[in-house]
Amino acid sequence: MTDWSNPALQTIEPGESAVFTLNPVPCTRGFVRNRAGSGSFVLSGWVPNRYTSCCCCRNKNDSAIYMVDFGANIAIPTGGTVEPISVAFSLDGSTLPETIMTVTPAAVEEFTNVSRAANVEVWKNCCQTFSIRNIGVQAILMENANLIFNRPDLAMTR
Repeated sequence: MTDWSNPALQTIEPGESAVFTLNPVPCTRGFVRNRAGSGSFVLSGWVPNRYTSCCCCRNKNDSAIYMVDFGANIAIPTGGTVEPISVAFSLDGSTLPETIMTVTPAAVEEFTNVSRAANVEVWKNCCQTFSIRNIGVQAILMENANLIFNRPDLAMTR
């Protein structure tokens, strides 16, 4: 498990990613890497070569499954238009539709909490880029962002 956060207020332009600056719980196995000062994470698709009589929790193509949990406060900046704003998980630049988080603040600079937890599949023996992206048409404000990556399938691995 690794935990990333950014308590500071940041402005995220349309199509851009949230930046995470703090890593209080680092990934000691190298499965999750982040370029300092960016919102891009590289997730490893490493899967151990182990087969047991009970592999009921593994998917059929044996890909790596990350449980990703995200939460933050978002708002429309001063000068923006009061309308729905949205963020979502992005994998290799594509929005994961099931992770879209949309809110409609009543006024500019009125913060609303958004959160989502979802399983993100990374192809076996590959790496894929993950981010939290502003998928709306205007800039948004984000603060107190937190992102947790967990690999439940490796909890028993030594």
